[in-house]
Amino acid sequence: MIKPKSNKIIFSFFSWYISKIIRKDFHSFKFNEEPFSDDKAILLLANHFSWWDGFLIFHLNKIYFKKKFHVMVLEETAQKVKFLKYLGAFGIQRNAKSLIQSLEYAGELLDDPKNLVLIFPQGELHSSHVSAVNFEKGLSKIVAASKKQFQYIFAAMVTDYFDHRKPSITIYLENWEAQEYTSLQVIKSAYNKHYEGSLKQQTDTKV
Repeated sequence: MIKPKSNKIIFSFFSWYISKIIRKDFHSFKFNEEPFSDDKAILLLANHFSWWDGFLIFHLNKIYFKKKFHVMVLEETAQKVKFLKYLGAFGIQRNAKSLIQSLEYAGELLDDPKNLVLIFPQGELHSSHVSAVNFEKGLSKIVAASKKQFQYIFAAMVTDYFDHRKPSITIYLENWEAQEYTSLQVIKSAYNKHYEGSLKQQTDTKV
């Protein structure tokens, strides 16, 4: 598996560059300030509908959560886009022997309170118009590989143009309290309840 690498110069450059292109290509970048604990790692679950998604959460973490960023990506993506590993990306290969290793690595990251781990439970890109977010089974293995001392943050990312030339991005956040024994189905149901509520809130937005 491909693991993150440390290089302060590369990280600093792309951190600056990502913030720059978000400011340039979006009319606005909004999110609600959801309380979270500095003493626990964050497992951030988000919908995946665009090339931008990882960069948007990277930027959100930079200005709000301020934890050490990690994101699970397909290994072929990590190999193709070389700089991603310097921003906290680690690769996962489907249907490969290294799959379990990658999932266990993600679980171990959640044992360090300094970390934020971004997972797209859909596993691949889907239209932004889906009414519900599907969850792959790998998430339950990540949770099982951890000490279960982390916190869940749900993120629903929504874009709209309204009367602007550029799109606006709104990230709806929720700090979800899990029970000690939480199944994948329970997490999926809770996330989709948040996702549906976020879409309704966005639909009700007045320009």
